[in-house]
Amino acid sequence: MEYTTIIYEGTDRVATLIFNRPEVNNGFNVPMCKEILDAIERVKMDDSVHVLVIKANGKVFSVGGDLIEMKRAVEENDQESLVEIAELVMQISFAMKKLPKPVVMVTNGAVAGAAFNMVLAADICIASTESRFIQAFVNVGLAPDAGGMYLLTRSIGMNRAIQLAMTGEAVTAERGKEYGFVYKVCEPEVLDKQVDRLVKRLAKGPELSFKAMKEMVWASVFSGWDEYVKLEVALQSNLGQTDDFAEGVRAFAERRRPNFTGK
Repeated sequence: MEYTTIIYEGTDRVATLIFNRPEVNNGFNVPMCKEILDAIERVKMDDSVHVLVIKANGKVFSVGGDLIEMKRAVEENDQESLVEIAELVMQISFAMKKLPKPVVMVTNGAVAGAAFNMVLAADICIASTESRFIQAFVNVGLAPDAGGMYLLTRSIGMNRAIQLAMTGEAVTAERGKEYGFVYKVCEPEVLDKQVDRLVKRLAKGPELSFKAMKEMVWASVFSGWDEYVKLEVALQSNLGQTDDFAEGVRAFAERRRPNFTGK
């Protein structure tokens, strides 16, 4: 597959996947999601790759779903693309968690919506002090996707998870470290150095041990994800057809507060 929305690089046992749509704050659309999934599968099948690093170009790691594309889908009544996006971002988180190799997420700037939940699907997150993690779905009348509530409740606990989902409150990198989903926090200017140090260590580590660890974690914590997938996609698809979602997207585009009506 030819990549137009991401960059894929490989060297010294490490593959690097870079989100490359900075003009839309690395918002996920259908082509980008498919390219990410293809890259993850490429890593899985390449025995020379021992570690996957995911980062982003631009000042924003990712706003999650591409709101420009969502606005188009609302205006054109294109529900199919909204359902497809919900399915694809779920598949990305699922593929990251099932990948039998370490996945390191490197964040800087806003990490919102599906991007936040992909961080939870990674094995390790190194965040700059500029990182802000936001469950932004509530702002447009949606619920967390990309495995959001399944991953978030297991990562930070049920109460914190529902609080962040319902309020859309931003979490700093330091607070993320306290919660446990961020491994290390550093200043932006030393971010690459910190990542390089860790990744070199992982790349030289025991590949079979890492694979076994991920299998054990899946069996002990995530074995029910297959059933949860069906519920999340169904509920998110239903929400995508509501007046509240359309209002939320329009309000965001017009930079005003949404007027939700429960319809």
